[in-house]
Amino acid sequence: MLGGSFWIAVLRNSIGAGLMMTVFLLLDHPRLSMKKTIWYYAIFGLLVVLVFSFWYWLDSGSFVRFAGMLSIPVVGSFCVAMSRDTLYLSLYKLALGFYLLSVIVFCGIDAARICFAGNLWADIIIRFLLMTIIFWVFAKKVRKGFLAGVDFLREEMDIFSAITVFMSILVASLVAFWPGTHVFSMFHIVRTAILLFMAGLIQYMVFQVYLHRGKERRYQIEKELLETNERLIRRQLELMQESKEELARIRHDARHHCLLIEEYIRNGEQDKLLAYVKQYKEDMDSKETECICGNEAINSILSVYARRARKQGIEVTMHVKVPGDISIRDIDLVAVLANIFENAIHGCLSSGKPKWQINISITRKGNKMVVQCRNTCATDVVLKNGVPESHKGEGIGISSVLKVASYYNGETEFAVEKGMFIARILLNLEKTITEKRG
Repeated sequence: MLGGSFWIAVLRNSIGAGLMMTVFLLLDHPRLSMKKTIWYYAIFGLLVVLVFSFWYWLDSGSFVRFAGMLSIPVVGSFCVAMSRDTLYLSLYKLALGFYLLSVIVFCGIDAARICFAGNLWADIIIRFLLMTIIFWVFAKKVRKGFLAGVDFLREEMDIFSAITVFMSILVASLVAFWPGTHVFSMFHIVRTAILLFMAGLIQYMVFQVYLHRGKERRYQIEKELLETNERLIRRQLELMQESKEELARIRHDARHHCLLIEEYIRNGEQDKLLAYVKQYKEDMDSKETECICGNEAINSILSVYARRARKQGIEVTMHVKVPGDISIRDIDLVAVLANIFENAIHGCLSSGKPKWQINISITRKGNKMVVQCRNTCATDVVLKNGVPESHKGEGIGISSVLKVASYYNGETEFAVEKGMFIARILLNLEKTITEKRG
């Protein structure tokens, strides 16, 4: 710190608070509208600047020692409260803002000492220029890419990453803000520059590691979705082949029906003809295609897997009350229904029980759709953190189901009760998938 009056402290504190809060806001998803958020940030920033400046005016010694470190909990508490991102992601953004503050403080003070004989206005101008450059870089280069990958970070960042970033920032900030070690010498300048560089490198590595982990997990989920779609298409192709064979059989039988009808007409046996036509009509009515509900995608998925389950000797019951038009993409319906039904079939076949059952219920109430599946299961089904653990083919595609539920702000619940595995999925239909992913 190069000293100065109360108003010089106001300028320095405005640059520091403005940098931390603006960097955080540029990378944030606020709880409130952007207009209200900016007003709250401006009012809080003004109060912080005034309080810290009066602190400097009353006791500059304690201010120099503790103001920098105290800015983390003060500014951080406000920014975290205003954000709707997860705590760990908010802590990462806060650490990034404080790291940049450490950089401009170090550059401002030491550049002013080296080049301008410790002129305090040179310090302020250098800080202001660096802050302007940082704002431009973040607004034009960093913000778009960060927000594009924020879903990956939100899913992957944990307490380990937050502690790693904060410890690295703490070491660097102690050097940048603690006056007892801030001796003006080239050795100290080089050492501080190396510490700041290493802290920045750690932040960048944490960001890249968790971004890569998030993308890898997302790619795995997309792969599972594609595999699920492929399985469904194969089932539909099997049904098409069976339909062709059934059509060929009907055509073959139709010739015999025509010959028999002609014989009845030729012999004048009207009673036998009427009885035969009635019997044929009853036979045709019994072979009508099952219509489960008015939604074509749900009807197709459930028909395919219900037919497959019944071929395996599984008793299937379905209660579906869903209109034809719902704001859920067909690919997401496949991800949920096909995976749940296929897991139910696997659960029945591997249960070791003589009788197999699958009960599926799908209902829509207002802007919510609830899917519930109950199926026979083995006694050793394991739930880890409330989610079935994959074992010998069971639990296929559960991550896809969880991902779709999160897209629609929904909920999932898995349980085992009285020898039955129960899966419940709630999806909110208030927002379309486009809005969620946008």
